[in-house]
Amino acid sequence: MADKYIIRVTAGSTYDLDEHVDVPVNKAAPVKIDNDHMNIELNVRVQNYRGLPHGSPTTSPYFDHDPHAYNKDQYSIAFRFTPKKPKSAAGENTNKNNNIKEPTSKIEVNGTAGSSDDSGGEEQPEGISGMDLQFGNDFDHPIRDRLPPGFGTAMNIVRWWIDPGLEGDAYADMPYLYGPALSSFNAVHAGPGEHDEAKGGLWFVEGGDEHGRERRKALGAPEDPKARQKWALKPDSKQRWIWEYGRTYGVDFFNPYVDFSDFALRLPGFNLPIMKYWDGQGLRPNPKRSHQLRYVLRHRTTGHVYLVVLFTLHLKEDINEDGTLKPAAKEALAKASGGHGKKGAPLDDDSDKSKHDHFDEEKALDEARRKLSGVGLDEPGPETNDDDVD
Repeated sequence: MADKYIIRVTAGSTYDLDEHVDVPVNKAAPVKIDNDHMNIELNVRVQNYRGLPHGSPTTSPYFDHDPHAYNKDQYSIAFRFTPKKPKSAAGENTNKNNNIKEPTSKIEVNGTAGSSDDSGGEEQPEGISGMDLQFGNDFDHPIRDRLPPGFGTAMNIVRWWIDPGLEGDAYADMPYLYGPALSSFNAVHAGPGEHDEAKGGLWFVEGGDEHGRERRKALGAPEDPKARQKWALKPDSKQRWIWEYGRTYGVDFFNPYVDFSDFALRLPGFNLPIMKYWDGQGLRPNPKRSHQLRYVLRHRTTGHVYLVVLFTLHLKEDINEDGTLKPAAKEALAKASGGHGKKGAPLDDDSDKSKHDHFDEEKALDEARRKLSGVGLDEPGPETNDDDVD
């Protein structure tokens, strides 16, 4: 079935597809997204890419360099962003898309302004709190009836091995899985990083420029990315970290677990053919014309959206020779997408429910433990408490 579909990657600062731009996957030149709240430059890389625009490179030099060559990473969402100080004299920034007012203060934690850090009584800079900036996935419609056998086990493996800070509700009417950006990204560079065509474009390593390194040191943020991710799970760490207005940061999200060449999720101990469940439904005689996977950068408190990266799977028959969507496909995509906060198109009855393969949870967990112990990480990730739930 995979050979009947083709991927298109778009991005924008809202959920509205009409405001998205096509992302030239595996090209070194970044896509620029500018809005009232952030300046963003974005690169998306996908190993063995067979998608739109037609003629896109199948890979990127990015994957030839460590740690990505060593990890055998399959994709990357990398971007640099500069948060903007809200313009309103009243200290509020109105989100024109959903009428949400975004509060601003010296430190955006529970509305407390003018806090000081513990490194010497210095007043915190203005910006977005580490408690509030989130990255993850969400959906416009329920997917609970389409989740595969063993989904809960897969989530445990993800939290254990990939992102211990991930929280959400896959069974809600509008499912979501978000984590604090500070712990979710594999690399956080407190500075603009570099753009190197020999490395595939935007390239970020853990650390920062001179100001960024000083700030990280004052906060106690480790220089090792894994240690920083663990450190960032602590409420105190997130409260003290500020994504400063006017300063640029580089972040990179990558892993070897989602294979877009054959649309499969491969976790230690758990393999899932994405095609069967993409966007919450299996393939049936009259499927939707497209399927979507959405990554979102957002504000936890206000719900404001800064960046949306959308992977859409289209039937090849719905694509014109120039790579554009045919009119009927555009109409079907708009209908199926619905719109965030609105009821999307109804899902078809799942006639394949009784045909799901049996899932052996104990076997999957044993395999995951065995594989993870082989790299010295056979213990579960850091524990969290109720205060650490975002």
